[in-house]
Amino acid sequence: MACRSRRPEHRGPPELFYDENEAQKYVRNSRMIDVQTKMAERALELLCLPEGQPCYLLDIGCGSGLSGDHLSESGHYWVGIDISSSMLDAALDRDTEGDLLLGDMGQGLPFKPGSFDGCISISAVQWLCNANKKTQIPAKRLYCFFTTLYSVLVRGARAILQLYPENSEQLELITTQATKAGFTGGVVVDYPNSARAKKFYLCLFSGPSTSLPKGLTENQDAEQATESAFTHQRLPHRTSRRAMVRKSREWVLEKKARRQRQGKEVRPNTQYTGRKRRPRF
Repeated sequence: MACRSRRPEHRGPPELFYDENEAQKYVRNSRMIDVQTKMAERALELLCLPEGQPCYLLDIGCGSGLSGDHLSESGHYWVGIDISSSMLDAALDRDTEGDLLLGDMGQGLPFKPGSFDGCISISAVQWLCNANKKTQIPAKRLYCFFTTLYSVLVRGARAILQLYPENSEQLELITTQATKAGFTGGVVVDYPNSARAKKFYLCLFSGPSTSLPKGLTENQDAEQATESAFTHQRLPHRTSRRAMVRKSREWVLEKKARRQRQGKEVRPNTQYTGRKRRPRF
């Protein structure tokens, strides 16, 4: 029972658990930010999107927008949906670039068919396996979620859902409902022999079945160390951006440059760009 109590989904419905205090943890906790960013990076990698082509993506359980930030940095456009208004408020305060929607994924996704080129979700799907009301039946909520997810994706697109299954029965419940909704695919497990680093990714295909990606292993960490030239090119930009003071001139200029790389229209820079304005009365 003690183990069960540590799982967030056993402490109440997500819209109540993720209150203002929890939302601030996601914004201020550097370790949490790092973990969320790495999982979003891995999910985007598993999507196998066309190289150098901006895509329109869906982020389910987007929370405070940490995973969405990585999508934006990778040049993609995105829409995020979350059931917690406090988490979405935190995303707005952080000036995330995606469009945000308050909604319960267990009641279906309110988007037009074929709207998205892909979907990611970080640590959200397992919440549908818990019933917080007598009217909530996990199998039905999962089926409603997966059928609408299948509908809103472009045929042939992928959905990569990172999750923390409580046990094998729960994972089977999730995969069964996804299959009933029309998806093919399976579960990719990174670092299966590590109690701490082990991660589950449900890789779903909304078209013909393709080969399932392989999970990362501890041996690949050593191989990735040989790719330091590539890693070294990416880390300074990400680190320096985090070190920038929000709303400073440097922060504003970097954000405008990123939006220009995405093909968006931005106002020309002037001597007033990033300048603090007096508060209104």
